[in-house]
Amino acid sequence: MGEKVARTPARTPSTAKKPSQAPSTGKQQQSILGFFSRSAAAANSNGPASSPSARPTPTTLAKKESPQCLKETTKSNSMPLPKHPANNITPVPSSDAPEPLSSQENRDASTVKKPSVKIQPSMASSPSRKTRKAVSYAESSDDDEDVFASLKSSRTRQRRPRATIPDDDDDDDDVYEAEGNGAEEDDDEEMADFVVSDESDAPQEPSKKRKRAASKPTVPRKKSNISPSPRPSPRAADSEDEDIGGVPPTSTAQKWKYDPDNVEPSEPRAASSRPTPKSLAARPKAKAHASEPEDRYPWLAKPLDGNRNPPDHPDFDPNTIYIPPSAYNKFSAFEKQYWDIKKNLWNTVVFFKKGKFYELYENDATIGHQLFDLKLTDRVNMRMVGVPESSLDMWVNQFVAKGFKVARVDQMESALGKEMRERDTKISAKAKKADKIIHRELACILTGGTLVDESMLQDDMATYCVAIKESVIDDKPAFGIAFVDAATGQFFISQFEDDVDLTKFETFVAQTSPRELLLEKKCLSTKALRILKNNTGPTTIWNYLKPDTEFWDAERARRELDSNGYFVSGQNKDDVWPTKLEKARDKDLLMSALGALTQYLRVLKLERNLLSQSNFEWYSPIHRNGTLILDGQTLINLEIFSNTANGGSEGSLFNLLNRCITPFGKRLFRQWVCHPLCNIQKINERLDAVDMLNADRSIRDRFSSQMTKMPDLERLISRIHAGVCKSQDFVRVLEGFEQIGKTMALLDSFGGGNGLVDRLLASMPNLKEPLAFWETAFDREQAREGKALVPERGIEEDFDSSQDELKRIKEALQDLLEKKKTTLKCKTLKFTDVGKEVYQIDAPKALKVPANWRQMSATVAVKRYYFKELEDLVRELQEAEETHSQIVKEVASRFFVRFDADYEVWLQAIRIISQLDCLISLAKSSSSLGEPSCRPQFVDEERSVVEFEELRHPCMLNTVADFIPNDIKLGGDQAKISLLTGANAAGKSTILRMSCIAVIMAQIGCYVPAVSARLTPVDRIMSRLGANDNIFAAQSTFFVELSETKKILSEATPRSLVILDELGRGTSSYDGVAVAQAVLHHVASHIGCIGFFATHYHSLATEFEGHPEIRGKRMQIDVDEKERRVTFLYKLEDGVAEGSFGMHCAAMCGIPSKVIERSEVAAKEWEHTSRLKESLERAKTGCYIPLGVLSDVSTLLRGDEMSERGIDVLMKAIDAL
Repeated sequence: MGEKVARTPARTPSTAKKPSQAPSTGKQQQSILGFFSRSAAAANSNGPASSPSARPTPTTLAKKESPQCLKETTKSNSMPLPKHPANNITPVPSSDAPEPLSSQENRDASTVKKPSVKIQPSMASSPSRKTRKAVSYAESSDDDEDVFASLKSSRTRQRRPRATIPDDDDDDDDVYEAEGNGAEEDDDEEMADFVVSDESDAPQEPSKKRKRAASKPTVPRKKSNISPSPRPSPRAADSEDEDIGGVPPTSTAQKWKYDPDNVEPSEPRAASSRPTPKSLAARPKAKAHASEPEDRYPWLAKPLDGNRNPPDHPDFDPNTIYIPPSAYNKFSAFEKQYWDIKKNLWNTVVFFKKGKFYELYENDATIGHQLFDLKLTDRVNMRMVGVPESSLDMWVNQFVAKGFKVARVDQMESALGKEMRERDTKISAKAKKADKIIHRELACILTGGTLVDESMLQDDMATYCVAIKESVIDDKPAFGIAFVDAATGQFFISQFEDDVDLTKFETFVAQTSPRELLLEKKCLSTKALRILKNNTGPTTIWNYLKPDTEFWDAERARRELDSNGYFVSGQNKDDVWPTKLEKARDKDLLMSALGALTQYLRVLKLERNLLSQSNFEWYSPIHRNGTLILDGQTLINLEIFSNTANGGSEGSLFNLLNRCITPFGKRLFRQWVCHPLCNIQKINERLDAVDMLNADRSIRDRFSSQMTKMPDLERLISRIHAGVCKSQDFVRVLEGFEQIGKTMALLDSFGGGNGLVDRLLASMPNLKEPLAFWETAFDREQAREGKALVPERGIEEDFDSSQDELKRIKEALQDLLEKKKTTLKCKTLKFTDVGKEVYQIDAPKALKVPANWRQMSATVAVKRYYFKELEDLVRELQEAEETHSQIVKEVASRFFVRFDADYEVWLQAIRIISQLDCLISLAKSSSSLGEPSCRPQFVDEERSVVEFEELRHPCMLNTVADFIPNDIKLGGDQAKISLLTGANAAGKSTILRMSCIAVIMAQIGCYVPAVSARLTPVDRIMSRLGANDNIFAAQSTFFVELSETKKILSEATPRSLVILDELGRGTSSYDGVAVAQAVLHHVASHIGCIGFFATHYHSLATEFEGHPEIRGKRMQIDVDEKERRVTFLYKLEDGVAEGSFGMHCAAMCGIPSKVIERSEVAAKEWEHTSRLKESLERAKTGCYIPLGVLSDVSTLLRGDEMSERGIDVLMKAIDAL
């Protein structure tokens, strides 16, 4: 910027002092509040005949000198313009003060004519009664522009007639000085300055002016640039020494003139002073916020959608509302602007920019008032609440957290910019009138699933908006899915056929936890809807889109993606689809889902910014090859991402292992936990990296220290691509990549090998070249402070030219000041800024200034002036600054485009850093497990095996100090299935979960809390735990059990790990035992997987005692029969539990002894499973053949097919007999 001109800001006169309460004291007012209220009162006092009816007409004001304090009131960033002719409308005296207008933008378009009514002098209202309350917001701001609105309204009402004019101006900063001076304006603009008289800051004696003789002709005073401060006098007759001579005949003052020679009134008076019905209409109407919207807008009483459908219509669209043309035509210009936007966003909370506030109207205002206690007021005919611009993000977050969609409407130009545009485009008077308000546009719509601003996102985890298309292919359910993390611009696409239970679909929902859903209206199956309802949270947003028009079919989706240039790249501007998307072009379900997502993002004004990043990945909920499959039910049962107690992350596996430093590393690590590896080589590469990082912790510690304050680069480069990045965030991005470059240089000494870390370090792109330009491209200090991106000289030519122009004008202003110092022979002249009125010349009061200087304001010691030459320069400066601000925005956009040209380089660097971060997280987690912990050993054997020595539950290491470790042996030279029995609460479920968690940790590439670990890679973990029904899905406890069991029987393989806990408990003992026995036999004999089968049916242990693939295990306990007390030892050992000891547990829980004793008698007489066990034991004394063996033999005899594994197990079982 150019050399700064010496100027000082003016001190704003204090408003802390209270005004004098009694106008009869005769003392000069001591505060600004008193100054304005009393200046208004004094201006309306006219001797003994003074009354509210005697206010002058605009014609009078044109001839008679108005108070100078009103004339010189400044407007923000404004210069005088030609004055509009005043409307020659005769005001009507009334004891009720007319309601002041809050702004010119919001005036009623119709002119109200008021009848003359005789008013008694006693009915005159004081200025304080006429003062309107200023708009009050929920919270204050330094930028509040409405602090003195009530004072200005009162002052304006006293100085001119209350004539309603057409709505042809905007308020706040909407219109740049439509009248010739500030005294003619009535809006909510910030009052940047107020004029006080020479003696206003010092107390004075009461007025000693003589009362002028009534017969003496009066001569109008000569006009001056500054009028003395009005002061209250003891008597009304002494309050003003100016007569009313020369009043034109149109003035109402003539109606009340008293002539002693002619006692007849100059005009016939009304027969009665009682107000007529018409005069009642002139009274202020009820406040908008005090009435319901339906009372003011009848069409809101029974709302219809945009197609005029009622709410109970099947095609009702809650996003739109119908406004009758008859109602629309009566709207003011501002109302039209608002309802043009709101009618298509009826179910969205719309934040509407007005000056330095964002405001909510009507139903939105009611929501803000009821939920957040925002102050309810009104604007025009609408109820309103408002929040300062500076706190918008905070309030948007509050509404989004409550599940609302939030739209933001911004002003697209300043008031000065609007005037310059109209001048430069030579808009006609008629067009100017039609375009009488500031241009505003819908900037964006924010929803919980599509937030992009870093300040609004709750955490570092990805937030997904998911579009789902369901169909049937070959009698099987099929899904096309497209979803996006809007904060990073990462799209995922998928299409798959599913089983009857929708296992893949349920797994997808559990893995992604969608925040927002886009569903085709009436086209999703009941089962899919139930899965979504059961696996999503209460804050999930559900959007039902109309088929074809909103949820596009595949053909339209392809056409829209082809024709809108979303994937244009290269110098030839070729539209080339991303590789992953091109491969999926022929998948109709997928393309339809992507079309729905694209259409929705278009409504939110996000689709171009996100699609143009071309960041598409294929997503498979269940990877058949290369990864351990964790279906949705298993993720929930094993508490991988959230606990089942309160849904939080405490105690979850992800919470235990996630030690990542960077936000993008955390998101990648979640994917690693969702999809553990199955390939032994890849698992060992990760484990080798963990060993290396823990062996020499310097690389780990250096990386962590360097990356600690790393910003979320993945999200920020997406914002830069969209061109909406803040200057300080842009600096953070550059410094982040520079930090990555430095970190890689420090880690180069560790490279050179073939390990995973070495390969990652070697693949890091060279960031020096793309970063070289940005080292000196702009002033980072200014950008870091939140100012604009100011390029260094020579980088942007138009910026340099604009800055030179600003410097020239400021030098001209300084030269002008020096010239005036010489001319007036006063070295103390200086420039002073008063609010937005800049470069006022400060001159001592004693200094005689030229007659053409116009006083703007004053203090005790100085007066401040403008004059023609200075005004022209200031105006030129303001226009140059407005132009410069536009150039600054263009420069920032060009910078973002230039940075985005290297998008692939930045993204590659982020992905490498995120992988290093994940590996270091595994290293930290491995080293924090305590002792004993070990590196798992993976073996490639035909027979599956899982062996852990002294295994502890990893998630209980920090919460349980004396956890009892246990040995786990499944498969290998042992039986594949452990039949686990034991007392209630003996720890069976803990053994099951602990074994699965340890396998997952090992295959992610982490150490496990055991003395030793040896296992073959598991391809799938399947679980059936606990007893719970699903009321919302109309599923009983037993139904849920069998549904989960059915998945296990159909999906498990010999490499799978299966855990079944208390299968059959949801039905009668007879049915439960039968189901459990049949399932256990099928799993052990025909599937051949490894796992645990926990049960209280002890007859199963007797039934499968000789089965080669089933081994009885029990939890060790110590029983005190006398006290009915069980001591749990939590140790896993061979054998079968003697019983479940339910009566002992009942006694420990405090059940009365009487009840327990009766229960024991009933159990001995009627308990079926105990009798079954006894009968089986008696049968074994003879020639007993287990039912499972008989079943398999009969299968072979019938000639039915049986697998080699089943035959082999059958032969071993026969040998065991």
